Amino acid sequence: MIKVSVMYPAGEGHTFDMDYYCNKHIPMVIALTGQACKKVEVEQGLSGGVLGVAAPYMAIGHIYLDSLDDFLADFLPHVPEFNADIPNYTNSTPIAQISQVKL
Repeated sequence: MIKVSVMYPAGEGHTFDMDYYCNKHIPMVIALTGQACKKVEVEQGLSGGVLGVAAPYMAIGHIYLDSLDDFLADFLPHVPEFNADIPNYTNSTPIAQISQVKL
């Protein structure tokens, strides 16, 4: 299984519209990736590693696909559309990571 994680760094002046992200952006990602999308998770940062310390990320989105081939065929071609939507919900520059899930 492949997991695409997109992390939105917190910082002074950074904003994030969780309602838009969950109700507009994520459904668009699911629709465009189609059957290749096996699961989606959205996290909202609450704290850093110590309670009371600011979370390093305002939000993190994860999409799961069966294989790297599915990522290349069904996710990667839509990245320009995904990126074009970013200003609608945040002014933070996201950091992406593609991982192979082992457990």
